[in-house]
Amino acid sequence: MNTTIDIQIKQTDHSKLPGTDFENLSFGQIMSDHMFVADYKNGEWQDFRIEPYAPLLLNPANATLHYGQSVFEGLKAYKDGDNNVLIFRPDANQRRLNESADRLCIPQIPEEIFMEGLQKLLEVDQNWIPNKPGCSLYIRPFIFATDDYLGIRPSSSYKFMIFTCPVGHYYAKPVSVKVETKYTRAAEGGTGQAKAAGNYAGSLYPALLAQKQGYDQLLWTDGKEHQYIEESGTMNVMFIINGTLITAPTTKGTILKGITRDSVLTLARESELRVEERFLSVAELKEALDAGTLQEAFGTGTAATIAHIQRINVADQDYELPEKPADSFSYRVLEILDAIKYGKQEDSHGWITKILS
Repeated sequence: MNTTIDIQIKQTDHSKLPGTDFENLSFGQIMSDHMFVADYKNGEWQDFRIEPYAPLLLNPANATLHYGQSVFEGLKAYKDGDNNVLIFRPDANQRRLNESADRLCIPQIPEEIFMEGLQKLLEVDQNWIPNKPGCSLYIRPFIFATDDYLGIRPSSSYKFMIFTCPVGHYYAKPVSVKVETKYTRAAEGGTGQAKAAGNYAGSLYPALLAQKQGYDQLLWTDGKEHQYIEESGTMNVMFIINGTLITAPTTKGTILKGITRDSVLTLARESELRVEERFLSVAELKEALDAGTLQEAFGTGTAATIAHIQRINVADQDYELPEKPADSFSYRVLEILDAIKYGKQEDSHGWITKILS
């Protein structure tokens, strides 16, 4: 790899690899040995380094702790049959991170810092990438304010970090969801299109209420009227009704521009499946459920890739979706994406960044 930034590397003396059970990986529980760190001071990103994964020392007056000036991303790395490291669409994550940063008055991360820091970190920790079907290395880049100041203004200093963790399947089985018509995930003019930490904090309470009622997640509706489906939990959501794939557009600023969403829509159009990027009303969803014309419902996101939905609650009525045949679109698109990610199928879209073993 040709580098344009100087990255100092300090490797751990006590790797956790020997004690890690790669046969039983829980999502987000085990962190890899190292992390990439950069600091923003005096108007520029500097001090690029890879160091052992360790807790952070924060001042109690840290701006992020009080005012939530923090954004993050999520992506994955895989290994192919030749032990090369394959990263799925990191350039798209870098661009989206900067879009989120702009919304929260955070300085952008230049592409070379993001990409070179990520690739060098994966070179150092490549043995942490599971070489097993269904498993991968989850990657968490994030930026947060580091000023120690109790005043509401953009911070003048920031920290950009990347750490990783080996993971298995996010959802082991299809999920059940409940249409949410009281609480709001995002509103027009807000931060719904950004991967801002605070967005997720606000979603926890209504999601917990749904889980207590026996549902895995929510189908979020619009903040104005609660009449239109927007997302499912922390994922974009798609429905196939009468042979047409319907998913909410990302033009209102309330919905995250999902990278898996974009990938699925690209493959759907290539397969000549009719696609409509429009808001599906709760009434239309209920009508399709009543008529039996809802063929598939699924979430799309980095963690799960495709999360199949088997039960939907609308207006306190449960609907069980019929079992899908093996050649259903959501099964086929998951198979194609996995084949690309693991290097088993040609990447004709330029989605894979490869690090040779």
